[in-house]
This record gives sequence, C-alpha cells and structure tokens, in this order.
Amino acid sequence: MTVFDSFAVKVPEELSARVPAEQRGPGLDRDDVRLLVSRGTEVTHHVFAELPRLLRAGDLLVVNTSPTLAAAVDGRIGPARVVVHFSTRGDDGRWAVELRDPDGRGTTCARAGTPTETEVRLPGGALLVLEEPLSARGERLWWARVSGAQVLRVLREHGRPIRYSYTERDQPLSVYQTVFALPAPDGAGSAEMPSAARPFTARLVAELVSRGVQFAPITLHTGVASAEAHEPPYPERFAVPVASARLINAVKAGDGRVIAVGTTAVRAVESATGPDGVVRAAEGWTDLEVTPERGVRVVDGLVTGLHEPEASHLLMLRAVAGRAAVDRAYEEALRGRYLWHEFGDIHLILPEENPHAERCDGNSW
Repeated sequence: MTVFDSFAVKVPEELSARVPAEQRGPGLDRDDVRLLVSRGTEVTHHVFAELPRLLRAGDLLVVNTSPTLAAAVDGRIGPARVVVHFSTRGDDGRWAVELRDPDGRGTTCARAGTPTETEVRLPGGALLVLEEPLSARGERLWWARVSGAQVLRVLREHGRPIRYSYTERDQPLSVYQTVFALPAPDGAGSAEMPSAARPFTARLVAELVSRGVQFAPITLHTGVASAEAHEPPYPERFAVPVASARLINAVKAGDGRVIAVGTTAVRAVESATGPDGVVRAAEGWTDLEVTPERGVRVVDGLVTGLHEPEASHLLMLRAVAGRAAVDRAYEEALRGRYLWHEFGDIHLILPEENPHAERCDGNSW
C-alpha cells in the first residue's frame, strides 16, 4: 500500500510552496523549479529549464490560453464579513460562486450553512443573491445572480487573486498569469491559474520552438477548486479551435507525442475527441471526468503540478500513466522534498520508451 491509498496521510506542510520561484532568491526566474520526470516507473530528477532537451522535435505541447481572473472579492452578509470566490459564469448570466469566511490571516476557510436567498453586499453597490446549489453533491458552490454592477467590473476594480492558507502573502494578478494567457473577447477567464504552465518563460518557449517542439493552444476556464473536499471537477467552459485540432491529429498520425500542459488541457482535448480518436474543433461546456476506467484517447504525456493525495486530479494522472507510475513518482517526490501547489515543482509524465526502438542514427536503445 502506498501513501496514496490512505486519505489519512497528508503532504507535509513544509512542502507547500509559499511564494513563487522568482521570489525565493536573486536572479531566479519562473523556470527555476524542479522537474520530476516519469517514464513508466522510471523516475529521474531535473530542473524545469531542462525541458527542451527532455522533449524531441515533432512533439506537441497543448497549452491553455485562459487568463486568470482576480476572482476573490470581499463582501458582507449583514454585519459579517465574507469572501466571495467567483468560479464560473453561466450562459444565463448567473455566476457559480463559493462563499468563504476570512480566517484572520489574509486567507479564508470553508463556510457552512448558508441558505438560499442569502444576500451578499459587494463593493461598488453590487448585490449578490444565492439562488440554488450548483450540484446535488453539496452546497459549496452556488448559482448566484448579481445586480447593481457588472461582475467583471467588480473583479477588475475590487478583486484579487484567490489564494489559500499555505501561501505566504497576497500577490499581484500578474504573478498568476501564465506566458500563454490571452484576453478572452468576452472577458472570461479562470478563477484559479492553470498552474502547470506557470514555469514556462518566453525564453524557454523560444528554445522549445527552435528545437522543433510545436504548440497547440486550447482554452479551458477553470473554476474554483475544492481546497478542503477535493471533489470531482464541475462543468467548465472550453474551446478547441480548428487549427489546434488539425495539428493534434497530424502529430498523432506521425511520430510525435501529444503532451498536455496541465490537467485542464487534458480535459479540453479529450472532450473534443471522438471514440475514433480524432480530435474535432469544439466549444461549449464539458463535464468530462478523465479516470483510469475511461482512459485517454489522444494525450500521450502530461506536464502537471503535484497534487494532494485526495485530489481527483490523481485519477487523471493514472489514466495517462497508470497507477504504478503515479504512485512511484509521488513516493520519489516526497522523498526528494519536492514542493507542492501552484508555485511548486512540476511533474513531467512521458510514455515509456520502446526498448526495441532504434535511434534515428541507427543505434539501438
């Protein structure tokens, strides 16, 4: 039995990355994080800046272009202070939100027992009213309607990035934007950063391109994660454009590998893939849960952060790499004192090499 078979085992608190890599010392950049590489149950240790030499010409990185929103806003229920985490905008104009209590340390903790029709006063004269739970799973996320001000304006003028208690301090929104983030025409974005892409820098992207690695942009606006309950993912908005679908199919038809940058990229691409394994342009909502039972149809590898043992993301990792590989990697990550969460270290999952394959120079592996 590994530690990941028991929810009682937690990642040690000191392994939480409390500040971004570039703030840990002079001369550091975003790519100055460690990189754990898995090929089956074989694990090697690197730094993220070595990524270009770990990939090969013809490989394709699928990257999420969703920008991060300043999705945390202070509010009041009567005299009581609350923090509203804006998760996802619905097609009917409502927002999925989570209400949390300030914890006195600049972050928040879960709030329980908030009834339907609760009114929350927001800055700028806006009023938020809870209408119904988002899901029968529980009452953590609610559909809410906001009047008196546009939500995106409230976020721009009064919001801040969502952060949790393992981080040291508030950070500017720019810290939570990845190098791939693009403004959405409708102002939409992610409640929480698609953090697997955070260590990429413009310099590193240029080196990858110079080595023949290609990029396929997709968009998935990620909602608020469950910091305490580690629930399965809720429906999220996504888009896989025509050009990216064609590029992914071309790489699959050749000798390249399709490597998703983040679990969000896996969810988007697999949502656009038919039972025949062909990716087709698609957009809308996805409720896909990628599990070992469902498997993956297109993705060969994954660039991802390190997830808590209870997190549903681990099921997706096992769908890509298999349980033995994931358990082995996490044992090594704990032993090697890798750092967890959005400012932490990175895990690169690559397919196992065929021991009977030949190098392009004719020498066998």
